[in-house]
Amino acid sequence: MSKTPDSGKAEDDEPSTVEQYLVKDPERFALNMARMIEQAGKAASAWAEPRERGEVRDHVAEPVVDMVKTFSKLSEYWLADPQRALEAQTRLFAGYMTVWANAIQRVSPNAEAPDDAVKPERGDKRFQDPEWGRNAFFDFLKQAYLVTSRWASELVDHAEGLDEHTRHKASFYVKQVSNAISPSNFILTNPELFRETVASNGENLVRGMKMLAEDIAAGKGDLKLRQADYSPFEIGRNIATTPGKVVGRSDVAEIIQYDPATETVLKRPLLICPPWINKFYILDLNPQKSFIRWAIEQGHTVFVISWINPDERHGAKSWEAYIREGLQYGLDTIEKATGERDVNAIGYCVGGTLLAAALALMAAEGDDRIKSATFFTTQVDFTHAGDLKVFVDEEQVAAVEKSMNEKGYLDGTKMATAFNMLRSGDLIWPYVVNNYMRGKDPLPFDLLYWNADSTRMAAANHSFYLRNCYLDNTLSQGTMELAGHTISLGDITIPVYNLASREDHIAPALSVFLGSKYFGGKVDYVMAGSGHIAGVVNPPASNKYQYWTGGAPIGDFNQWIATATDHPGSWWPHWQSWVEAKDNTRVPARKPGKHMKTLGDAPGTYVKVRV
Repeated sequence: MSKTPDSGKAEDDEPSTVEQYLVKDPERFALNMARMIEQAGKAASAWAEPRERGEVRDHVAEPVVDMVKTFSKLSEYWLADPQRALEAQTRLFAGYMTVWANAIQRVSPNAEAPDDAVKPERGDKRFQDPEWGRNAFFDFLKQAYLVTSRWASELVDHAEGLDEHTRHKASFYVKQVSNAISPSNFILTNPELFRETVASNGENLVRGMKMLAEDIAAGKGDLKLRQADYSPFEIGRNIATTPGKVVGRSDVAEIIQYDPATETVLKRPLLICPPWINKFYILDLNPQKSFIRWAIEQGHTVFVISWINPDERHGAKSWEAYIREGLQYGLDTIEKATGERDVNAIGYCVGGTLLAAALALMAAEGDDRIKSATFFTTQVDFTHAGDLKVFVDEEQVAAVEKSMNEKGYLDGTKMATAFNMLRSGDLIWPYVVNNYMRGKDPLPFDLLYWNADSTRMAAANHSFYLRNCYLDNTLSQGTMELAGHTISLGDITIPVYNLASREDHIAPALSVFLGSKYFGGKVDYVMAGSGHIAGVVNPPASNKYQYWTGGAPIGDFNQWIATATDHPGSWWPHWQSWVEAKDNTRVPARKPGKHMKTLGDAPGTYVKVRV
């Protein structure tokens, strides 16, 4: 006998039963369907009303047009040769025939269970419910979907004559469409959703549509997908709690100095330049995960740049402004606060790219205050820049610039959506299913709270970044123009610690490796386990993942990995040893405010400005 429908799940060793998919209370189910439609109407109103008032202008057509153009180029290759098209259709038909044969064998009495025509990729969590395998209907849907999506992916892989950018875009768009049409995303084709809907007489859909209306209203006409329960978190209360003071404030940045935790500290202060695409407290989520707190405990006097969440006033703020009013302003503030000119610097992601450009500019101008540079998952060469390059070509950049120039900034939700699309199978569709179909609130999670706390992009800054880095790759080529100088990474001769993450989908480890050769001094390349965030935010106490060290980052990347040394746990202590090897002179600890007026407690005011 199977479990009751209320459990929402059947036992692995029990046969599939029809009863669990039959509505038990038609009257209650019909009432809930009416309530669901009512809530769906509220969602539609939340979407339509800002558009009717002219507060929201849709740009949905732009990416769709680009996708259609890309697929047209792909189709042109396969349809240009009838023989080639027939072979492609035959492969798909053969896959379907295998699925059909398996379905017949599965329902035949006394027949052995056949092997699947194609199996989900390792780590695919969509088809874990036992009914995907033992129920003939759902098994057929699963296999037909996997055959189709695998076939579509192979069409891209085997299309000859496509330029690399078009192939990259085609592969990305095929993946997005495949993730969207998965049978796991729909009530009637997902056994778990089907059972839960029947068991609750559709109450899950009522809750789901209510959440959808709330999330569209929260996005002011656009869907702001909730990935966690954000209510338990508050910046400064249980997020970004390391004690310190704001010791400087410019138009684009607050400079935070943190309280010491040791009696003596390293003579060289540490300046951290985080990305402005997200907020700095990814490095200070909580006391257990905080790189900032850990660095203080190792004896660093830590200063952090907290970038402004820009609005129309900051539209003309360029990269030079972010260097002058952010990085160099931070160095000026450090000198006033500590009396020290010599500083160690860290740049994370695009904050690292800005740091690299700033170092090249400072070398050209004779500013030598930064004595060592550490880059966390930072690209300076964008030849192999990962899936974000899908969104960057002349046509798309021009469209983004047009959108930004209307307000002076790019909405933070646009960047958040782009980043979520890079891993839509993990960051979009599971939450669509959980929130709007299962009607369940997501769980509290500080990392996803940070991920949802998106920031706007100042128009001039973002345009310069897209064109000079992703589009024209001027930084590594030595052709970037900043403040009247043509800057070169070869002028950066200070020691560099260049950290990559093996599974990074934003700054691929290969890209970081290849970028190392452009610096003019010695580069220590280190590769952490995991991805763009977890590979960096990996405190030693967690004893998670690993990191690799090896020879100079030259030659073949795979050969470097093959000969690299695998170290268990966090790379943080290895970095600390690297920093101390440059200069381990210690001085009495410095408290914020001793030599200058403070402007408030950490984490400051800029970080609390929401989109």
